[in-house]
Amino acid sequence: MQKSHKHLIIFLLSFSAIFYYSCHKADQSSYPYQFNFITEEYKPFNYVENGNLTGLAPELLRNICSHLDIRFDSKVLAWKDGYAQLQNDANTVLYSTVLNTERKDLFKWAGPYASVDWLFYSSSQKQVELSSLDDAKMVARIGAVKDYSIEQYLVSKGFTNLVYCNDNKDAFDKLLKGQIDLFPSDKITAEAALNSLGKTIYDVAGELTIRTDMIYFAFNKSISDAVVADFQRVIDDMKTNGILKSLYQKYMQSPEAPDIIQVYTEQYPPLTYRNSFGEITGFGTDIVKEIMKRNSAYYDIKLTLWSNGYELALNNPNFCLFTMDRTTLRENLFNWVGPIGTNTTYFYTLVGSGITIASVEAAKKLKSIGTVSSWFSDQYLRNLGFANLVSDSDPAVMTEKLISGKIDAFVCTSITFPDILKGLGYQYNKVSPAFPLMSSDYYIAFSKNTPATTVKLWQDALEAAKKDGTYQAISRKWLK
Repeated sequence: MQKSHKHLIIFLLSFSAIFYYSCHKADQSSYPYQFNFITEEYKPFNYVENGNLTGLAPELLRNICSHLDIRFDSKVLAWKDGYAQLQNDANTVLYSTVLNTERKDLFKWAGPYASVDWLFYSSSQKQVELSSLDDAKMVARIGAVKDYSIEQYLVSKGFTNLVYCNDNKDAFDKLLKGQIDLFPSDKITAEAALNSLGKTIYDVAGELTIRTDMIYFAFNKSISDAVVADFQRVIDDMKTNGILKSLYQKYMQSPEAPDIIQVYTEQYPPLTYRNSFGEITGFGTDIVKEIMKRNSAYYDIKLTLWSNGYELALNNPNFCLFTMDRTTLRENLFNWVGPIGTNTTYFYTLVGSGITIASVEAAKKLKSIGTVSSWFSDQYLRNLGFANLVSDSDPAVMTEKLISGKIDAFVCTSITFPDILKGLGYQYNKVSPAFPLMSSDYYIAFSKNTPATTVKLWQDALEAAKKDGTYQAISRKWLK
């Protein structure tokens, strides 16, 4: 009896040890941190349907939680409440969140897993003609949702005509009722909001593309870098294995999910531009495509306004922007691949205007000089103390101002101004390169937090193309 009892005790102790080990092992297999996941109702990124949270971001997050052995549990709050909690609560992760200049240093980031193109929408029954942001500032009432990235952007650009709305649905309701004149939104969320009102996208008209934003998971800054790196690794894996693309097609109705590297350019012929067939082409584009081919890693090239692309390159990791002049002001802001060419920037005047420019100091005394926002020439002149600059993000707008006599001079490069004029139906002989401002080399620029190995791969491929004559052949094709 005592012997049996002894064996029983030994068995129970052994079982307890096995049970403890199994439990301990299970504890070790689960992720060592807990999170408070928060999102908002913003279809198709995140929304509640039949009592279940779904959308691109929740499905992506479920995949991340499955890979990292994290319990998925997410709350849906009004944006302002979620944004406040992200700032104040140590374990909070807010999605889907735009990474912009105002927020960049407030949080930690994993992504991007989506992008949005913001447009000003008007009612199709009461359309508003816009060619620039300055035009939009003259509109009586523009709807906005507090603390949305696009609201922060418009405020930073000096908009004082904003009318605040509760959410997208409320804003489009006000737009269709004539209570506001414009509302900034991306197409797919506009469509969702309009459908909830019993309307369609055809009840509104897109008037002007404002900017592109990248979408991330935003982490409270107290969360460790290792945690954010874990999320980033799984997101990158899902970009590589096609899971993100599949989710993007399902929810965003588009195949253009963000890749490991984002590659952007501008309408800047003949270096980079979209041709009449809708293809992005040009000298710089062909160079970039040749580099990607040699590295066996192709990424979609997207077109945007230079000012938008420049801000995206400053803020987002693994971001490529071309072509960019390498200047003292920009030297430490980016990583550089190149040079891929040289151009000269002039003060251009209208032939017959009687305006002459003999020096940079003389140019300071003109009534007005047109520049393009975020172009190196605009930055350079502001650094020299020019107080007579008139700027816009679109070089075509400034060209029209020069031709119509609304500005005395326009600062542009000799390599691209002939094509800008031609695209607007003007002959190059209508303008005169009155005075050279500078000559500079242009490059392919990468954001500072792009891995050095990536930048080196691109530089090595460019050097190889120069060595075997491919670079020279591309140059002869475009720069005759």
